[in-house]
Amino acid sequence: MIMTPEQDINYARIEQAILFLEKNFQHQPELSQIAEEVHLSPFHFQRLFTEWAGISPKRFLQYLTVDYLKKKLTESKNLIEAAESAGLSSQSRVYDLFTTLEAVTPIEYKQQGAGIRIEYGIHSTQFGEALIGVTERGVCWLSFIATDENAQHQVEQMKAHWNNSVFHQDQLLTGAFIEKIFKRPSPAGRGDESVQKGDNAAAGEGRIHLYVKGTNFQIKVWDALLKLPMGAVTTYQEIAGKIENPNALQAVGSAVGANHIAYLIPCHRVIRKDGVLGEYRWNSTRKKSIIGWEMAAAESNK
Repeated sequence: MIMTPEQDINYARIEQAILFLEKNFQHQPELSQIAEEVHLSPFHFQRLFTEWAGISPKRFLQYLTVDYLKKKLTESKNLIEAAESAGLSSQSRVYDLFTTLEAVTPIEYKQQGAGIRIEYGIHSTQFGEALIGVTERGVCWLSFIATDENAQHQVEQMKAHWNNSVFHQDQLLTGAFIEKIFKRPSPAGRGDESVQKGDNAAAGEGRIHLYVKGTNFQIKVWDALLKLPMGAVTTYQEIAGKIENPNALQAVGSAVGANHIAYLIPCHRVIRKDGVLGEYRWNSTRKKSIIGWEMAAAESNK
């Protein structure tokens, strides 16, 4: 799958359609009304949305209703527990890409990225334009760029996070990572995911390594997020319980918000216990887009 600038245009239309449906869902707008909102014919809009999500716009929005998400919270908890009891990664049920996570050492943390070379690139994805940073030890940055944002602003944020590193733009190298990360899941070739130390290969077959910088608490939270299967959602309370710190809800929320590797460390799958999706570092509508897209992909792979 080759990512193209057209995907950014298409995602902007998808985002606009989701916002329109959210505001008008109770009126059950016709396909022609939704298509008119994004300046497409009904035929082309239906084809665009179905190609992107695999389901109709109205079905997609049903995934994001409070009642449906409350039901998914219960199902997700059971799915994670079942996968863990079987000694399997929950993600492996529906996704053939798996990730390993490695943190900087205490000495490296103090050095703030000194001696690290980071290759970066800006690419189109099905969720809009994204910035990715890659070291020889794995992906160290992934963020989405807002439609009205200068991409350089995200680059500066990455440089501030890894402030003593050496940066070089390499679209070809990072493009290979983007293609692997954002390919549509398939039921074949299922993998596994775990925390793994000391593996220096940045990308093996079907594998993405993550290289992160954070406090011990943040890394525990990010590791817990990696256990969430695609198409599942969880709560801050569940994450706090998973890391055996059930009273640390505010700290868990801060750690989720501090995640600097979007999508791969799936902080978008954390919602409020009342079924409300809540905010997202890279735009709440993008969070809805990713969750709905993943739920549709998970359903199609059952």
